[in-house]
Amino acid sequence: MPILCADDYRALARPLLPADAWDYIDGGSGAELTLHANRRLFDRIELRPRVLVDVSHCDTAGTLLGLSLPTPVGIAPTAYHRLAHPEGEVATARGARGALFVVSIFASRSLEEIAAAATGPLWLQLYWLRRRAALAELAHRAQDAGYRALVLTVDAPRIGQRLRDARNGFAVDPGIRAVNLDGAIMAAAHERHEGVSAIAAHAAQTFDQSVTWADLAWLRGLTDLPLVLKGVLTAEDADRAVEHGVDAIVVSNHGGRQLDGSVPALRALPEVVAAVAGRCPVLLDGGVRHGRDVFAALALGASAVLIGRPALWALAVDGADGVARVLTMLTGELEHTMALAGRPRLGDIGRDAVLLPDWRDG
Repeated sequence: MPILCADDYRALARPLLPADAWDYIDGGSGAELTLHANRRLFDRIELRPRVLVDVSHCDTAGTLLGLSLPTPVGIAPTAYHRLAHPEGEVATARGARGALFVVSIFASRSLEEIAAAATGPLWLQLYWLRRRAALAELAHRAQDAGYRALVLTVDAPRIGQRLRDARNGFAVDPGIRAVNLDGAIMAAAHERHEGVSAIAAHAAQTFDQSVTWADLAWLRGLTDLPLVLKGVLTAEDADRAVEHGVDAIVVSNHGGRQLDGSVPALRALPEVVAAVAGRCPVLLDGGVRHGRDVFAALALGASAVLIGRPALWALAVDGADGVARVLTMLTGELEHTMALAGRPRLGDIGRDAVLLPDWRDG
């Protein structure tokens, strides 16, 4: 089958992965309402094309937190890339080909190995662990290895009720480990019990649920790196984030994997952008499958988007080359949309480029 879009990788990846690993990657929380709503809202956006514009050259390059990027499409943090491919995050880093790659705290290759293979900028994503010394060590290692920002995920004080994982009794294969953390911290993630997600059990043991805004100062003080908050969905939290000195925000509901029924990321985006009022960049993840989706997010104020599942599908099918191709396809689709919409530069993609549906109708 010719691979012509990101969803083609999904169809090809599914039979390559064990059923429980597929459900871990593909699934959401609860009834998966938010998982599906993320995608549905993109499909309801309408574009407003302009005509008689010189679109002989459309430029997808831009900047973000001082980084020059060839595309506004980056790779979101997802754990355990070796579930999808033996080379794991090293292959993903090679395949990024200059695009931003946000590496998970639960990466299955070392931060240093990933940095050595990287072809573009790296950020490190963190969950707030009860063992602050482990968190501090990771932050210092990231800075020493050349990572360009820390990304704190703030929507997961505990793991969402991911029913697929619980039904499968999902646990991470002992041969695939979060190698950047001490084995004792990660032990529960590998313990299989019927009707229990080992991912949720591990988080209950290791995530600090008492963290508040006041704690951000400690994390900021560990390194000179910019601090990005991932998982913001409201104007109130966006405003507080900026007040606490956050350098960027990722509008995200964790790909529908946390609070089921939470606002879809695209719907939350205009509210967050308005609250930030240009004081820091805003990114988006959740449901992006086509360059048209990237265009819509940029029109609503995002500086960039991040893809999670499509990168893993492509990694499973064709390793680094698959990752490179899915990013190339999405960027090419964005460029094509820019041309047909009469918006040849990223700066031309403003709020007037889209029509929003009445989202009250679902």
